[in-house]
Amino acid sequence: MVRVTTPGVRLLPNAITVLALCAGLSAVQFALTKNYAMAIASIGIAAVLDSLDGRIARLLDATSKMGAELDSLSDGISFGVAPALVIYVWQTGADRIGWVASLIFAVCMILRLARFNTLLDDAEQPPYASEFFVGVPAPAGGLLAMLPLVASLQWGEGWWSSQYVVWAWTVAIAALLISRIPTLSLKTVRAPARAIAPLLIGVALLAAAIIQFPLVALVAAMILYLTHIPFAVKRHRWLARHPEAWTVPARERRAIRRARSARRLGLRPPLRRRVAGAAMRAVRLPRTGETVRTPRGSQNGQGPRRRSWRQIGLRRK
Repeated sequence: MVRVTTPGVRLLPNAITVLALCAGLSAVQFALTKNYAMAIASIGIAAVLDSLDGRIARLLDATSKMGAELDSLSDGISFGVAPALVIYVWQTGADRIGWVASLIFAVCMILRLARFNTLLDDAEQPPYASEFFVGVPAPAGGLLAMLPLVASLQWGEGWWSSQYVVWAWTVAIAALLISRIPTLSLKTVRAPARAIAPLLIGVALLAAAIIQFPLVALVAAMILYLTHIPFAVKRHRWLARHPEAWTVPARERRAIRRARSARRLGLRPPLRRRVAGAAMRAVRLPRTGETVRTPRGSQNGQGPRRRSWRQIGLRRK
């Protein structure tokens, strides 16, 4: 069946993108009036809207080339230019080094988005490439750059609000934006049916934490995101070495990983519970002092010998 979309429906994803752009630009205005809490909230709202426009466009079959270009331009301003200006305004009286760090962050964000657009048309990528981002994505990078500002609003001035620490942190996040480090993409994550209820409870707890302790929850989320990067790198390398796991579901991937780990440790797979009678007698351990007859001609005519647990491939309890 062919899905027919009206012009108004096709306009909805682009409207959400424009709203995200307005939210990102509003962060600069809030920073100029020293309302840094609203500046952080504006960039957070822009990140939420940015995660919705693409999904809604695919759901309504309203994707277009113009929408993709508009989304990239909006991300460059909302998560590149706006955070850099907010941090620069926050560091009042900043010297030239601060402006250079802000420029580096904005330029790296634009370069990261340009590379992302080129990778969309790359048909030579392996099947598992869609599960990862190359480098830190734009919304996460924009929020990570503002981590010193969030910490200062929550705990006051400290070493994290020092100018040199702030600019070094900004340049480090800019390097993560243009790096080749793989990070997990939530677009391909599928939750099993039995995990829906715990996930909904987790969403409720997360909403309560954001309402009651918004800055602390934001700091915890950013630190958790940074700690997931080593896991993403390890998973990416494992998938690159195991082509048999590229197109299988997550449950079968875990089975492959366990089998590989057991083989690496020298473990043997357990015996099946249902074994034929002859096979059960063949693997049964002999009792103390019991000897097992060997066929004629075996053991070079040496006669009966004691059966060892090593010879039948079992381990002692």
